[in-house]
Amino acid sequence: MLKVFLVEDEIVMRNGIKKSIPWEQEGFQFAGEASDGELAYPLIKREMPDILITDIRMPFMDGLELSRLVKKELPQIKIIILSGHNEFEYAKTAISIGVTDYLLKPISSAKLLEAVKKVGAIIEKEREQEKMMERYRMEMEESLLLEKQRLWSALASNRLSTAELLERGQSIGIDFTASAYQVMLFRAIWTGEEAQLNKKTAQICELIQKESENWERILSFDRSPEGWAFLAKGETAEEIAEIMQSCRERLEKLLQSMDSVEYFGGAGRIVFRLRDIRTSYLGAAKAFSNRFFAEQNQIVCVDDLEKLHPGTADGGIDITQVRSKHTSNELLEKFLKNGTMEEVDSFMEEYFHGVGEQNCQSMLFRQYTMMNIFFTVSDFLKGMQMGIDQLPEECRDINQMVVNASSFETVCSEAAKLFKETLQIRDGHSMRRYSVLLEEARSFIRQNYQREDMSLNTVAAQVNMSPSYFSAVFSSEMGQTFVEYLTSVRLEKAKELLMCTSMRTAEIGYEVGYKDAHYFSYIFKKTVGCSPKEYKNRRKE
Repeated sequence: MLKVFLVEDEIVMRNGIKKSIPWEQEGFQFAGEASDGELAYPLIKREMPDILITDIRMPFMDGLELSRLVKKELPQIKIIILSGHNEFEYAKTAISIGVTDYLLKPISSAKLLEAVKKVGAIIEKEREQEKMMERYRMEMEESLLLEKQRLWSALASNRLSTAELLERGQSIGIDFTASAYQVMLFRAIWTGEEAQLNKKTAQICELIQKESENWERILSFDRSPEGWAFLAKGETAEEIAEIMQSCRERLEKLLQSMDSVEYFGGAGRIVFRLRDIRTSYLGAAKAFSNRFFAEQNQIVCVDDLEKLHPGTADGGIDITQVRSKHTSNELLEKFLKNGTMEEVDSFMEEYFHGVGEQNCQSMLFRQYTMMNIFFTVSDFLKGMQMGIDQLPEECRDINQMVVNASSFETVCSEAAKLFKETLQIRDGHSMRRYSVLLEEARSFIRQNYQREDMSLNTVAAQVNMSPSYFSAVFSSEMGQTFVEYLTSVRLEKAKELLMCTSMRTAEIGYEVGYKDAHYFSYIFKKTVGCSPKEYKNRRKE
């Protein structure tokens, strides 16, 4: 019920308007009254009416001044001016303020009610449109997530021109315009009970998402499950350094308040062209891959890597450079579990750097290292109930791989090839594991599609995944986005009800989850190609 507030200094007229119109019977609530603008203003702020009816000529504060103040405080309010002055300047001022209607006195109760009803209809229409737009924004959320992921991929791979990147960014509300940039890759992981992994990971993701939404000079990209990419943009290298330092401090403060969470970040170099963001990204990726070697809970820059790894000694095998077998295997296993395909080359370069290039000049050492890597991969595959027979033939022959590892460069290359093939098997296995979660998600949708609040976030929370990662997995495995799937479930039920029941279109829309009949008709026609009424008429043909 829309609320109406009246401001009129003539008490006879004020009482006449208040009492001669059956407000509640006509669908309105009479929310209050006052004799001048000064008295009315605090009451209006408290009651927050939908419609304000005010005279112009009043003592202390006139109707135009009141209208200015109210419109500033409550821009959505509709104002009807009552005036005994048929002067152009009054009307012009009222229009500039944003007054909805301007009525001349004397006016009958019937005419005033007619005007109030017209304004009420405008309010209802605006609210319907706002509901439709809110619903549309909710359903577009997934498309924006996917487009943002694609945009980051384009940035990192440098496959679009500067003009194309700027245009793509503008289309989803991202402004890349700046003179300097720096990329940081970041990941926070749950180290507590395995049973809570998915739930806690989703919670961490949500915390970082909310925190990053408040950053003005940093663009955030969710790379789940690999973590986040943050792109700082500014005008100078000094400004970028300050922005990135602020980002570090905020992330550290956010995550230090949580138990059983570890984090690591890697920052690339500052670059000064949009097309060079890939260079900063590659540096960030190299620094980020050190999370397998360095202490956790820190953010390192690619320029700091040499400080983490002193140079190798000259001469024969330097035993101080050789990790214990236990430590070495832990590193390899950790990467096999958590590393990505893009990080393999950087990881192997860092791994062999850790054992020393000089040591790798020894054929015996190369053979030992290559065999240790091979058997670590074999054990990892066994842990997934698989065997080395899942690998390509050239990666199954350990003898040939040892022969091929004839130098420092080739042993790195052979090990990287083996790891890439293993990660491909791992990722395929993970996707099959996610099929159980996807079936749970589909079942949840089929059972709850009638809910108006059904959204990507709702279903992602149900299966304990971040919205971004759930969206990516869902669209990859299902061949359609979450919104497309939800819409298809709803509309299939709607078509069934249209053909098999006598329910009205609005009732059917409500039944399948669209509480707004106009939006239901819009979605139905957009998807099916005809209106619900036209579809229903088919059964008469």
